[in-house]
Amino acid sequence: MKIGIPLETAEGERRVAATPDTVEKLKKMGFEVIVSAGAGARASYSDLRYEDAGAQIADHATVWSSADLLLKVAPPSLEEARALKEGAVFMGLLWPAENEELIEVFRQRGVSAIAMDCVPRISRAQKLDARSSMSNIDGYRAVIEAAYHFGSFFSGQFTAAGKVNPAKVLVVGAGVAGLAAIGAARGLGAQVMAFDVRAAAREQVESMGAEFLEVKVEESGEGEGGYAKEMSERFTEAQMELFKSLASSVDVVITTALIPGREAPKLWRMEAVEEMKAGSVIIDLAAERGGNCDATVKGELATTENGVKVIGYTDMSSRMAPTASQLYGMNFVHYLKDIKSGEGEIDLDLKDVVVRSSIVTHNQELMFPPPPLSELDPSSVSKEMKPAADTAVAKETPAAAQPATAVVAEASQAETSSSRESSNEMNLKQIIIIAATVLWVFLLMRADAGEASASTKAFLNHLTVFALSCFIGWQVVWNVSHALHTPLMSVTNAISGIILVGGMLQATGAELNTASIFGGLAVLLAMINVVGGFAVTQRMLAMFRK
Repeated sequence: MKIGIPLETAEGERRVAATPDTVEKLKKMGFEVIVSAGAGARASYSDLRYEDAGAQIADHATVWSSADLLLKVAPPSLEEARALKEGAVFMGLLWPAENEELIEVFRQRGVSAIAMDCVPRISRAQKLDARSSMSNIDGYRAVIEAAYHFGSFFSGQFTAAGKVNPAKVLVVGAGVAGLAAIGAARGLGAQVMAFDVRAAAREQVESMGAEFLEVKVEESGEGEGGYAKEMSERFTEAQMELFKSLASSVDVVITTALIPGREAPKLWRMEAVEEMKAGSVIIDLAAERGGNCDATVKGELATTENGVKVIGYTDMSSRMAPTASQLYGMNFVHYLKDIKSGEGEIDLDLKDVVVRSSIVTHNQELMFPPPPLSELDPSSVSKEMKPAADTAVAKETPAAAQPATAVVAEASQAETSSSRESSNEMNLKQIIIIAATVLWVFLLMRADAGEASASTKAFLNHLTVFALSCFIGWQVVWNVSHALHTPLMSVTNAISGIILVGGMLQATGAELNTASIFGGLAVLLAMINVVGGFAVTQRMLAMFRK
């Protein structure tokens, strides 16, 4: 099967769908690769490097007409789509809801068109998710652009001439792009705040060292596929009040909020822009869909009357073309590995949730929009959803009402039975804990009353300390935040060091007895924990070193 990598003809597009590195991987999978002359030049990949990787260099028209499978970045023009041979496979960013005429051309020519922007956001498809790959670059590049246009340091500075405060950065939307922006801004030393309507974003934001902002309106912003949903008018007004109150104090605002299939919501309105200081910067990563800011001009850098710079560039990832091309090319490699059926061959299995979600046209049929994920993959339907689905079917089909009701009743009974079992289990645990506590107090009282030997008293005291240590240790490890796991491991290493000392004291002496045996065992286990713990800690800390 011949894979074609065309020259990108969209204005300002510097990326390419395959790099020399990904071409080598495609060749190892058995594919023949043909690349347009100069396709990678704007991403710093020469034709010679592609030839060294095993690709054939050809003119633009030949690539389109001879490819069995064509990989592309931006959606093709109608002329390019008509040049693709009938029955071929196309893979690239298509945005099918916005390119109906292009999709119709593909359908008429029998092209199997796969939209990389429609890959579902499920665990096993993360390596194929081109949107996340590009959004990660967008968020990072947004901070670089902001730092370039902002007239001061991002980190605070103490100099002989005076003090410079760190920049205050607000990130609106803590998705992939937002989190990447938070990481980059924190890396430059800025004070970062972030806002997201999804409560699940709080832990991610705070784990990266940013302050999470919220409004005093109880409403969930969780939408399908990990995206945010549109919020109520009451929530939106409270949100606008929050942004307006912050506007005068922030130096950089980065907006990333998008709702799939809709225009970008207006979150940073003119009333907030007017409150900002002269020289402040707004980076609108939603400019392609109309922008989150009222002052955004798509594709341009605009300056408001009060001196605020508003950047609406739509090619952030293309401004880092070499890296963006490599990551995007790897998305293709992973996708093709998943659908590879033989040496240099692919199989478009429509029962596969990833293929069915991302395929737009196939065998002259329109496959977009795809069915919901719950219908494509039964395992993704939770137990709580199944009775609701059955009830819906019963309402639509009266004849099926009785079976559906039975299913709901059965599910309800199962839940009730499960809750009873859980309650019984809890009662049993409580009884065991109470009985153990009573026995423990009884033994301690007898020991204090002088009815026990000195060794028994010492044993009970040591056992009490041991039990309490186990309980406290379990509570600390179980409830500690993920962000503190590395320092926690260092603390446990120190505790193991104390155990080493105690074990060595017990193991000393000429006589071999129970205490010396357990002391030697404690030394062995503590030594393993200390050496292994510090090795793991060093590896974890190395991830954060620059």
